[in-house]
Amino acid sequence: MKVLIIEDEELAQEELERLIIKRFPAFDIVGKFATVKESVDWLAKNTADLIFLDIHLADGNGFEIFEQTDIRVPVIFTTAYDQYAIKAFKVNGIGYLLKPIIESEFVAAVEKFEYFNTNNISALLENLRPQKEFKSRLAVTKGDRIEFLQIDDIAYFYSEDRLTFAMTKGGKKCIVDYTIESLVSQLDPKKFFRITRGVIASINSIKDIYRYFNGRLLITLSPNFHEKLFVSRARVSEFMKWLDDN
Repeated sequence: MKVLIIEDEELAQEELERLIIKRFPAFDIVGKFATVKESVDWLAKNTADLIFLDIHLADGNGFEIFEQTDIRVPVIFTTAYDQYAIKAFKVNGIGYLLKPIIESEFVAAVEKFEYFNTNNISALLENLRPQKEFKSRLAVTKGDRIEFLQIDDIAYFYSEDRLTFAMTKGGKKCIVDYTIESLVSQLDPKKFFRITRGVIASINSIKDIYRYFNGRLLITLSPNFHEKLFVSRARVSEFMKWLDDN
Protein backbone atom coordinates (compact mmCIF):
# COMPACT_ATOMS: atom_id res chain seq x y z
CA MET A 1 0.00 0.00 0.00
CA LYS A 2 1.57 3.29 -1.12
CA VAL A 3 1.20 6.21 1.30
CA LEU A 4 1.96 9.89 0.70
CA ILE A 5 2.53 12.33 3.58
CA ILE A 6 1.96 16.05 2.97
CA GLU A 7 2.88 17.91 6.16
CA ASP A 8 5.04 21.00 6.73
CA GLU A 9 5.73 20.50 10.45
CA GLU A 10 8.80 18.31 10.81
CA LEU A 11 7.73 16.81 14.15
CA ALA A 12 4.23 16.04 12.86
CA GLN A 13 5.70 14.47 9.73
CA GLU A 14 7.99 12.31 11.84
CA GLU A 15 5.09 11.29 14.11
CA LEU A 16 2.99 10.17 11.16
CA GLU A 17 5.90 8.19 9.80
CA ARG A 18 6.48 6.60 13.21
CA LEU A 19 2.82 5.59 13.57
CA ILE A 20 2.67 4.15 10.07
CA ILE A 21 5.82 2.07 10.60
CA LYS A 22 4.67 0.94 14.04
CA ARG A 23 1.03 0.08 13.32
CA PHE A 24 1.00 -0.60 9.57
CA PRO A 25 4.49 -1.84 8.65
CA ALA A 26 3.31 -3.21 5.30
CA PHE A 27 2.59 0.33 4.10
CA ASP A 28 5.18 1.93 1.85
CA ILE A 29 5.75 5.69 2.38
CA VAL A 30 6.42 6.84 -1.18
CA GLY A 31 6.80 10.57 -0.51
CA LYS A 32 6.95 13.27 2.15
CA PHE A 33 6.33 16.90 1.17
CA ALA A 34 5.85 20.20 2.95
CA THR A 35 4.42 22.44 0.23
CA VAL A 36 1.52 22.65 -2.20
CA LYS A 37 3.92 22.99 -5.13
CA GLU A 38 6.01 19.92 -4.27
CA SER A 39 2.86 17.87 -3.79
CA VAL A 40 1.25 18.98 -7.06
CA ASP A 41 4.47 18.32 -9.00
CA TRP A 42 4.74 14.82 -7.52
CA LEU A 43 1.07 13.95 -8.04
CA ALA A 44 1.26 15.05 -11.67
CA LYS A 45 3.55 12.07 -12.36
CA ASN A 46 2.90 9.64 -9.51
CA THR A 47 0.11 8.15 -7.47
CA ALA A 48 -0.54 6.76 -4.01
CA ASP A 49 -3.23 4.61 -2.41
CA LEU A 50 -3.70 6.88 0.62
CA ILE A 51 -2.72 10.47 1.38
CA PHE A 52 -2.16 12.10 4.78
CA LEU A 53 -2.68 15.83 4.26
CA ASP A 54 -2.15 18.80 6.55
CA ILE A 55 -4.35 21.80 5.72
CA HIS A 56 -1.94 24.64 6.48
CA LEU A 57 1.23 24.06 4.45
CA ALA A 58 4.40 26.08 4.02
CA ASP A 59 3.24 27.80 0.83
CA GLY A 60 -0.54 27.74 1.07
CA ASN A 61 -3.69 25.81 1.87
CA GLY A 62 -3.79 22.05 1.38
CA PHE A 63 -7.11 22.33 -0.43
CA GLU A 64 -5.28 24.14 -3.25
CA ILE A 65 -3.80 20.77 -4.21
CA PHE A 66 -7.27 19.57 -5.20
CA GLU A 67 -7.66 22.61 -7.45
CA GLN A 68 -4.38 21.95 -9.24
CA THR A 69 -4.41 18.19 -9.70
CA ASP A 70 -6.86 15.33 -9.99
CA ILE A 71 -6.85 13.36 -6.73
CA ARG A 72 -8.88 10.16 -6.86
CA VAL A 73 -7.65 8.40 -3.74
CA PRO A 74 -8.77 8.63 -0.10
CA VAL A 75 -7.32 11.38 2.08
CA ILE A 76 -6.89 11.47 5.87
CA PHE A 77 -6.57 15.09 6.97
CA THR A 78 -4.25 16.04 9.83
CA THR A 79 -4.66 19.53 11.24
CA ALA A 80 -4.73 21.66 14.37
CA TYR A 81 -7.99 23.28 13.24
CA ASP A 82 -11.48 21.80 13.40
CA GLN A 83 -13.32 24.28 11.14
CA TYR A 84 -12.38 22.53 7.88
CA ALA A 85 -14.02 19.17 8.59
CA ILE A 86 -17.04 19.66 6.33
CA LYS A 87 -14.88 20.88 3.46
CA ALA A 88 -12.50 17.96 3.97
CA PHE A 89 -15.23 15.40 3.37
CA LYS A 90 -16.14 17.08 0.10
CA VAL A 91 -12.72 16.28 -1.35
CA ASN A 92 -12.15 12.54 -0.75
CA GLY A 93 -11.66 12.90 3.00
CA ILE A 94 -12.25 9.66 4.91
CA GLY A 95 -10.64 10.82 8.16
CA TYR A 96 -10.02 14.06 10.04
CA LEU A 97 -7.34 13.88 12.75
CA LEU A 98 -6.76 16.82 15.05
CA LYS A 99 -3.23 17.49 16.30
CA PRO A 100 -1.68 16.30 18.45
CA ILE A 101 -2.66 13.03 16.81
CA ILE A 102 -4.00 10.37 19.17
CA GLU A 103 -2.71 6.95 18.19
CA SER A 104 -6.05 5.17 18.64
CA GLU A 105 -7.78 7.70 16.37
CA PHE A 106 -5.02 7.34 13.80
CA VAL A 107 -5.43 3.56 13.80
CA ALA A 108 -9.22 3.84 13.51
CA ALA A 109 -8.94 6.13 10.48
CA VAL A 110 -6.49 3.86 8.68
CA GLU A 111 -8.49 0.72 9.51
CA LYS A 112 -11.54 2.44 8.04
CA PHE A 113 -9.52 2.98 4.87
CA GLU A 114 -8.36 -0.65 4.83
CA TYR A 115 -11.89 -1.96 5.26
CA PHE A 116 -13.35 0.08 2.43
CA ASN A 117 -10.30 -0.46 0.25
CA THR A 118 -11.13 -4.15 0.40
CA ASN A 119 -14.85 -3.51 -0.02
CA ASN A 120 -14.93 -0.95 -2.86
CA ILE A 121 -13.27 2.36 -1.96
CA SER A 122 -15.04 4.03 -4.89
CA ALA A 123 -18.40 3.39 -3.26
CA LEU A 124 -17.07 4.83 0.01
CA LEU A 125 -15.94 8.06 -1.58
CA GLU A 126 -19.19 8.43 -3.48
CA ASN A 127 -21.23 7.95 -0.31
CA LEU A 128 -19.11 10.43 1.62
CA ARG A 129 -19.43 13.08 -1.06
CA PRO A 130 -22.59 15.14 -0.44
CA GLN A 131 -24.95 15.73 -3.33
CA LYS A 132 -24.42 19.42 -3.84
CA GLU A 133 -26.66 21.83 -5.65
CA PHE A 134 -24.77 24.42 -7.65
CA LYS A 135 -25.83 27.96 -8.40
CA SER A 136 -28.19 28.43 -11.33
CA ARG A 137 -28.17 32.24 -11.23
CA LEU A 138 -26.39 35.19 -9.63
CA ALA A 139 -27.78 38.48 -8.39
CA VAL A 140 -26.01 41.58 -9.74
CA THR A 141 -26.58 45.18 -8.70
CA LYS A 142 -26.95 47.96 -11.25
CA GLY A 143 -27.41 51.28 -9.50
CA ASP A 144 -30.38 50.77 -7.20
CA ARG A 145 -31.71 47.82 -9.23
CA ILE A 146 -30.99 44.14 -8.68
CA GLU A 147 -30.92 41.87 -11.72
CA PHE A 148 -30.25 38.19 -12.15
CA LEU A 149 -27.77 36.48 -14.43
CA GLN A 150 -28.42 32.88 -15.41
CA ILE A 151 -25.28 30.82 -14.89
CA ASP A 152 -25.81 29.12 -18.25
CA ASP A 153 -25.54 32.56 -19.91
CA ILE A 154 -22.10 33.29 -18.40
CA ALA A 155 -19.01 32.59 -20.50
CA TYR A 156 -16.44 33.28 -17.79
CA PHE A 157 -15.63 35.08 -14.55
CA TYR A 158 -12.48 37.09 -13.92
CA SER A 159 -10.98 39.31 -11.24
CA GLU A 160 -9.49 42.72 -11.91
CA ASP A 161 -8.68 45.68 -9.66
CA ARG A 162 -10.06 43.79 -6.63
CA LEU A 163 -13.42 43.30 -8.33
CA THR A 164 -14.97 40.18 -9.87
CA PHE A 165 -16.68 40.37 -13.25
CA ALA A 166 -18.96 38.02 -15.15
CA MET A 167 -18.76 38.08 -18.93
CA THR A 168 -21.90 36.79 -20.62
CA LYS A 169 -21.92 34.81 -23.84
CA GLY A 170 -23.30 37.92 -25.52
CA GLY A 171 -20.35 40.05 -24.39
CA LYS A 172 -22.09 41.80 -21.50
CA LYS A 173 -19.78 42.60 -18.55
CA CYS A 174 -21.22 42.73 -15.01
CA ILE A 175 -19.74 43.15 -11.54
CA VAL A 176 -20.68 40.29 -9.22
CA ASP A 177 -20.47 40.32 -5.45
CA TYR A 178 -18.31 37.19 -5.16
CA THR A 179 -14.62 36.44 -5.16
CA ILE A 180 -13.15 33.97 -7.64
CA GLU A 181 -12.25 31.77 -4.68
CA SER A 182 -15.85 31.65 -3.41
CA LEU A 183 -17.25 30.98 -6.88
CA VAL A 184 -15.14 27.85 -7.32
CA SER A 185 -17.22 25.87 -4.84
CA GLN A 186 -20.55 27.26 -6.06
CA LEU A 187 -20.21 26.47 -9.76
CA ASP A 188 -20.74 23.05 -11.33
CA PRO A 189 -17.20 21.68 -11.94
CA LYS A 190 -18.47 19.83 -15.00
CA LYS A 191 -19.31 23.16 -16.62
CA PHE A 192 -16.64 25.50 -15.22
CA PHE A 193 -12.86 25.24 -14.84
CA ARG A 194 -10.50 27.60 -13.03
CA ILE A 195 -8.02 28.37 -15.80
CA THR A 196 -5.85 30.63 -13.61
CA ARG A 197 -6.15 32.07 -10.13
CA GLY A 198 -8.16 34.94 -11.54
CA VAL A 199 -10.26 33.31 -14.29
CA ILE A 200 -13.00 30.67 -14.25
CA ALA A 201 -14.24 29.67 -17.70
CA SER A 202 -17.32 27.83 -18.93
CA ILE A 203 -16.75 24.76 -21.11
CA ASN A 204 -18.69 26.52 -23.87
CA SER A 205 -16.40 29.58 -23.78
CA ILE A 206 -13.26 27.62 -24.75
CA LYS A 207 -12.55 28.72 -28.30
CA ASP A 208 -9.00 27.54 -29.09
CA ILE A 209 -6.25 25.59 -27.32
CA TYR A 210 -2.59 25.79 -28.31
CA ARG A 211 0.46 23.93 -27.08
CA TYR A 212 2.85 26.47 -25.59
CA PHE A 213 6.37 26.80 -24.21
CA ASN A 214 7.31 24.81 -21.10
CA GLY A 215 4.43 22.36 -21.35
CA ARG A 216 1.69 24.93 -20.85
CA LEU A 217 -1.51 25.43 -22.84
CA LEU A 218 -2.55 28.80 -24.30
CA ILE A 219 -6.32 29.23 -24.12
CA THR A 220 -8.49 31.69 -26.05
CA LEU A 221 -12.04 32.39 -24.95
CA SER A 222 -15.22 33.59 -26.57
CA PRO A 223 -16.02 36.42 -26.04
CA ASN A 224 -12.36 37.38 -26.28
CA PHE A 225 -10.47 37.84 -23.02
CA HIS A 226 -8.15 40.85 -22.86
CA GLU A 227 -5.10 38.91 -21.60
CA LYS A 228 -3.29 35.72 -22.58
CA LEU A 229 -4.49 32.78 -20.53
CA PHE A 230 -2.27 29.79 -19.75
CA VAL A 231 -3.02 26.47 -18.12
CA SER A 232 0.08 25.56 -16.10
CA ARG A 233 1.97 22.39 -16.94
CA ALA A 234 0.95 20.88 -13.58
CA ARG A 235 -2.74 21.24 -14.45
CA VAL A 236 -2.72 20.30 -18.14
CA SER A 237 -3.81 16.70 -17.53
CA GLU A 238 -6.63 17.86 -15.24
CA PHE A 239 -7.79 20.40 -17.82
CA MET A 240 -7.72 17.90 -20.67
CA LYS A 241 -9.66 15.37 -18.62
CA TRP A 242 -12.26 18.06 -17.88
CA LEU A 243 -12.63 18.66 -21.60
CA ASP A 244 -12.84 14.94 -22.38
CA ASP A 245 -15.53 14.37 -19.74
CA ASN A 246 -17.80 17.02 -21.23
